[in-house]
Amino acid sequence: MALFERPPLETLAPARDRWTPIYLEHGRLEVDDSSVKWISATGLLARLPVATISTLILGPGTTITHAAIKACAESNTPICWTGEDSLRFYAFGLTPNHTNDMPRLHAEAWADKRTRTRIGRAMFRLRFPDLDVDSHSIKELRGMEGLRVRSLYAEMGTLHGVTWKGRNYDRQNWDTSDAINRALSAANASLYALCAAVVCSLGYLPSLGFVHDAGTLPFIYDVADLYKHLTSIPAAFLAVRQNPEDEGDLVRKLLKQLVEQERILQRMPKDLAALFQTAEPAPLQAGARPPSAL
Repeated sequence: MALFERPPLETLAPARDRWTPIYLEHGRLEVDDSSVKWISATGLLARLPVATISTLILGPGTTITHAAIKACAESNTPICWTGEDSLRFYAFGLTPNHTNDMPRLHAEAWADKRTRTRIGRAMFRLRFPDLDVDSHSIKELRGMEGLRVRSLYAEMGTLHGVTWKGRNYDRQNWDTSDAINRALSAANASLYALCAAVVCSLGYLPSLGFVHDAGTLPFIYDVADLYKHLTSIPAAFLAVRQNPEDEGDLVRKLLKQLVEQERILQRMPKDLAALFQTAEPAPLQAGARPPSAL
């Protein structure tokens, strides 16, 4: 008899109704007594309602059993792996989707040059509502976005009394970065994990971006950039203002508060549906069956 019984599809909460991510480090995830439980290195035991969590973010020193991975997959709960203090976003576990409608829609949009450009411009329109983005190329808009973000960093530095010398960090030696650059990296990595959770839960393709095109997660970076000015950037500057020696706990706490305050989990599915000019994916109704996978 299986310890964790697969929940019926119609009972699974959609991405917009789930809790914000949970970050875990130095401990073990396993299944016992019909639930997924977390056992920390200090002996703390917590049972996790994985079917209602948007994503589990695993930091250093974590192990997870095959049964726990299976339970999360059957609950459509993504798992993401980050580095120490969430300074790096390493990978995510792709969750099963019960239809292939959104992957096909995404792939078709990306493959059509006109549609790809339209969606790219629509993403910039969300950031430049007063600009005629149709009169600019994607390359020009990227340059304008860079200026906008640099101005935002300087503005946040002045607002919070944080010295800002520019976005500068060494992936091989984080200790050489200043506090605000470390905080920005930590906040962004957690935001990427949240975006990966929503993107994968809805069935979009992380590897096909419309503004970014390099690496393995360009669409995740596309989506995250829509919300950084509301979430990760202010969280980082506020964390350094409150505690320059923060090791990541405070910036993640502040990011969580801003994600909830700005209702990012509720907005993201709607924003993505608007970008692709399609209906927002709806949860299965009781008694309905998902289409067969190819």
